Amino acid sequence: MITKFTIEYSAHPHSGEPSGLHRTNDPIEAEEFLRRLLQARSRILSIKHEGVEMHQAQSDQMIKIAGERLLSEMIEHALDLDNVQVCHRFGLPA
Repeated sequence: MITKFTIEYSAHPHSGEPSGLHRTNDPIEAEEFLRRLLQARSRILSIKHEGVEMHQAQSDQMIKIAGERLLSEMIEHALDLDNVQVCHRFGLPA
């Protein structure tokens, strides 16, 4: 059975280390993994859905959601707000 989502990444893009793969059937887990990659400043090489490279608009949407979640967490921490307040004040997802 093919895994729904496969994310190929390089944790240390400037070190010449080989890339890694993260596989999951859960789209929320895939977005959470993308959030962690963004936070770690890792290189996202490809996102596949059921073994096929996603269209750019689809993968961009997943990365955008992950980025919004990361930004929301950063603002929550920096301003000592809860996620509802961040959503209301900044229009980011709760």
